[in-house]
Amino acid sequence: QVQLVESGGGLVQAGGSLRLSCAASGRICRGNLMGWYRQAPGKQRELVATITSLGSSNYAPSAKGRFTISRDNAKNTVYLQMNSLEPEDTAVYYCNCYPPVENFWGQGTQVTVSS
Repeated sequence: QVQLVESGGGLVQAGGSLRLSCAASGRICRGNLMGWYRQAPGKQRELVATITSLGSSNYAPSAKGRFTISRDNAKNTVYLQMNSLEPEDTAVYYCNCYPPVENFWGQGTQVTVSS
């Protein structure tokens, strides 16, 4: 059974940092491309960052310069280091393949940034 389990969210003050983790049940994505996504209250889910199997990454404009996506292929785990967090980063964060597979969405992890 395919599973993507996100963790590491929490409540943090503006300017703070969090590191999210996503553990996959295996190499479940085509080309092993993975992504972090987020959904803020009342908004559509949006792509935050992607990473290839070799570690090449891309970021949404809102994440560039503040967030870093990385992965440990041996552990089938993808990370998102988030620095200089802003209240606008408050959302539920999810990992999935890139492009996402509808049936793979997990529960996500809540990130709340207070001002």
